Amino acid sequence: MTSTHQSPGASAATPDVVGRGAEALREAIARSLLSARERTRLLTECVEDGDLVRQHSPLMSPLVWDLAHIANQEELWLLRSVGGQEPLHPEIDPLYDAFEHPRTERPTLPLLPPQEARAYGKTVRSRVLDLLESATFGGAPLVSGGFAFGMIAQHEQQHDETMLITHQLRTGAPALSAAPPGPAADALRLPAEVLVPGGPFVMGTSTEPWALDNERPAHTVPVAPFYLDTTPVTNAAYQEFIADSGYDNPRWWSEAGWEHRQRAGLTAPLFWRREGSGWVRTRFGATEPVPPAEPVLHVSWYEASAYAAWAGRRLPTEAEWEKAARFDPAAGRSRRYPWGDGEASPERANLGQRHLQPAPAGSYPGGAAPCGARQLIGDVWEWTSSDFLPYPGFRAWPYREYSEVFFGSEYKVLRGGSFAVAPVVSRGTFRNWDYPVRRQIFAGFRTARDAAPA
Repeated sequence: MTSTHQSPGASAATPDVVGRGAEALREAIARSLLSARERTRLLTECVEDGDLVRQHSPLMSPLVWDLAHIANQEELWLLRSVGGQEPLHPEIDPLYDAFEHPRTERPTLPLLPPQEARAYGKTVRSRVLDLLESATFGGAPLVSGGFAFGMIAQHEQQHDETMLITHQLRTGAPALSAAPPGPAADALRLPAEVLVPGGPFVMGTSTEPWALDNERPAHTVPVAPFYLDTTPVTNAAYQEFIADSGYDNPRWWSEAGWEHRQRAGLTAPLFWRREGSGWVRTRFGATEPVPPAEPVLHVSWYEASAYAAWAGRRLPTEAEWEKAARFDPAAGRSRRYPWGDGEASPERANLGQRHLQPAPAGSYPGGAAPCGARQLIGDVWEWTSSDFLPYPGFRAWPYREYSEVFFGSEYKVLRGGSFAVAPVVSRGTFRNWDYPVRRQIFAGFRTARDAAPA
């Protein structure tokens, strides 16, 4: 069964709720919730029930677990915490607690079958929309600015991206399709790198109403001048690294990275393989030539770091990445997005699963940052050199398991979002993190180098 994806999340960005009336906020919340649910429906109805209950990789949950987990979290936070309603099925709460059961265990649990999981989600959503009709958005922090509703919309879209990763890992005939992005008209005229001037900038946020705890609070960070790749590293450039025996020379790898490369037998990005004299890849069930102009995808932090060392460069720090993406020297302030404060649009970024692949490097001139870098939002998550750590003054809220339990050197920060990320989670302050070995995620990178102070 094949489903042509129509980007249900593309028009539901984080609303600018500051100073807006309750009715406008209510409408923005409803759009975000409905957009997320439409995407969930497409991702789970394009395959048979057997595919929903099967675990396609030990790294991922069965799709049916995600389906009911989305509904369970919506019930917990909106119906129970905000609405004060009695639990619908308290006996299933432990089944869908992500911390109680690792992904490898979830296929063995007595999960709701697909039909019951869908019915549960519909019941919860119907009650949530009724709750939204009478909701007020002042007073308690959980409802101020519609935060709890926004948190749930983001949560569902994040699981939609996770389910899309599962679709990439599943075997069998393609279940999703979408038109490819167009060519980048002026890509060949772009400089290889851009200069990001040194000086302090405001990192993070204290005002974005739906920002999550690890994005807070806003704080001033000094950043030395540096050069950053104008676009993410492309498949063609990465193939040069492979051809130059980049995977065979420990000189380019950290000690831990080289040990992992040897142990895992890494020789190319995940889903790539040699065919004749070239490279092909598997993308959502279809085999195709690796497109040279597209940003490289499905590489680990170790691979990204090795490539950067081979190129005589390095990965940017998280602060460098955010300054490049948000700081406007002319205005002397940090923007919400690289292009300004206006919402994401198809002319600015490749988001919301619209194309099911990154756009060619150099696309979206309308989404360029003041420094001139492109595609800082959308297309591929970008590895940074930074560990996932709290900002000064961090406070875990509304629950410590979202961020606090992950802080430390075990996880590396990714920024920017991929083509699979919905606009509701694509702001310039959003932080993602994962183990440095991860490759199934939609991650690429760009490189940086120091610049002499002016």
